[in-house]
Amino acid sequence: MEAAAAAARLGTILRHLCPRTGAAALTTFPTSAQIASVKHPMEFHYTLDNNLLTPEQRHFYEENGYLVIKNLISGEDIERFRNEFAKICEKKVQVPGLIIMRDVAIAKSEFVPDQKAVTKIQDFQEDEELFRYCTMPQILKYVECFTGPNIMAMHTMLINKPPDSGKKSSRHPMHQDLHYFPFRPADLIVCSWTAMERIDRSNGCLVVLPGTHKGSLKQHDYPDWEGGVNKMYHGVRDYNKNLPRVHLVMEKGDTVFFHPLLIHGSGMNRTQGFRKAISCHYASADCHYIEVKGTSQENIEKEVVEITQRKYGVSTPITLKDTWMIRGRLVKGERTNL
Repeated sequence: MEAAAAAARLGTILRHLCPRTGAAALTTFPTSAQIASVKHPMEFHYTLDNNLLTPEQRHFYEENGYLVIKNLISGEDIERFRNEFAKICEKKVQVPGLIIMRDVAIAKSEFVPDQKAVTKIQDFQEDEELFRYCTMPQILKYVECFTGPNIMAMHTMLINKPPDSGKKSSRHPMHQDLHYFPFRPADLIVCSWTAMERIDRSNGCLVVLPGTHKGSLKQHDYPDWEGGVNKMYHGVRDYNKNLPRVHLVMEKGDTVFFHPLLIHGSGMNRTQGFRKAISCHYASADCHYIEVKGTSQENIEKEVVEITQRKYGVSTPITLKDTWMIRGRLVKGERTNL
């Protein structure tokens, strides 16, 4: 009896709330979820389930292939990295395996042993101070959203983009980072790139083509630039130049995470100062190596192998895979495969 009475009362309430006809009929309004400007996909392909990224951030990365996190690295840490870089350039610190690169315009001039002659250092995994960047918890918690819990630091760089000499050689051609990597799947690889000072179009900020991470790896070659091209600065041979571009204006400490298939590059440094950024490419330790012979990556394998053999005096045959296996460092979880 009580159940029947409760049902009758509920029916009466509903009839009052939702009359079937007449001007007083209940008008329904959309909920906040229905009117939200961001529509979230039912299934995420480029991010993993996590408790850090908001639905809006996940959706943005899914659609665009990059995500900027403001003020992630402190000014104090950045100054420590800056000081360590200066010591390396002045040869006060020797780092095993480090690659020091110079702008093609500077390389042909008289060498000066300070940071004005160095445009980039790569593979600083043996430098305790700089490699600290790759192990920072505030970075790794975001990296895990893309790679999962077993994380390898695969490629390290500190970029010191010089004032352009007038030959436009401070540019970096539009490219996809996956061109350099013989490991897959691409969706379990991500780059962390931190501005070490304010970076905008005047000093050569990153420029990205949103959404291009959804495509495939394209053929890369050296661009035909009159002023010369820096070593290993390969560019995408053919892409739609009419695609919308986004110039990433970043403040000191801001960090962008981006997919290895995202087409990106950077413009000239038109200022008189050096534009610095520090970065690390991470991959899931569950990734696997691939054979690149007979693929579009064969040209970069040949170049990297030649440089490695010359640097270490190795005469035995090596592959692109070999050069990456010695660089990777586990920074979180277990080294399951890579």
